Amino acid sequence: MDTKTVKDILALSESYLAQRGVEQPRLIGEMLLSRLLRRPRLELSLDYAKVLPESHLEAMRRGLKRVGEGEPVQYVLGEAGFMNHVFKVDRRALIPRPETETLVRLVLECQPLWQHERPALADVGTGSGCIVLSLAAARPQGRYLALDVSEEAITLARENAAQLGLAERVIFTGEELSDVIEAETLVAIVANLPYIPSAVVDRLPVNVRLHEPRQALDGGHSGLDIVGTVVEDAAIALKGGGMLFLEIGEEQGKAVAGLLQDAGFEAVQVHPDLNGRDRVVSGRLAM
Repeated sequence: MDTKTVKDILALSESYLAQRGVEQPRLIGEMLLSRLLRRPRLELSLDYAKVLPESHLEAMRRGLKRVGEGEPVQYVLGEAGFMNHVFKVDRRALIPRPETETLVRLVLECQPLWQHERPALADVGTGSGCIVLSLAAARPQGRYLALDVSEEAITLARENAAQLGLAERVIFTGEELSDVIEAETLVAIVANLPYIPSAVVDRLPVNVRLHEPRQALDGGHSGLDIVGTVVEDAAIALKGGGMLFLEIGEEQGKAVAGLLQDAGFEAVQVHPDLNGRDRVVSGRLAM
């Protein structure tokens, strides 16, 4: 990278990443440079003629090298945006995906849930905490429990709670739902669980397969091993009329809907994400 203007750096970054098969190379170059310059990405064009010092160029080279070798840009940046919040992210948990915002919005739009004075909700497999913390920020009247079998993920979620000023609103634990919740206690459970079949995990893109935690991806032989267990536990932990919201793979809608119906849930629905792909299954526990 011999030139020193913002415009030339972006052009060279795009070329470098494209040659290494990185998707959206222009966008990623802009994300790296935006963070480096502490300038909104959409305002970078205002600095096209700006000459950068060698220290900035070297930092840009390091970031490009990491992404070029397959590391997700969010891990390089150390953060990811989700539901208008910025979350700390690293290898301890999955990177928050835009598709998961569909799950959060469905919970927020569930009017019967928020008619309770102080509804008790659990986020199973909380990871970075992006789901439960987004809910806690938008609906402070709720009582929130976040669970994850990975202590590293729980630590990251706590860090995000502190960063967002929400540490007092959420209880975090590394235990299983069935170990900490008594029967008929919760009014809602939300979960983005591992749902990818083990054999498919081995074929995921390098930036996912080699960098994000396999434990948070691998749903067992069928992809629904963990989902099935949580559905059964939810049928015990929820009050009658309580709601279950599960993120799913785009081909799992019918199978997961069947799991809920077999466990005693009614009004089961499969919801698409913004791309029209099946993304969430919801159901209400029969009274």
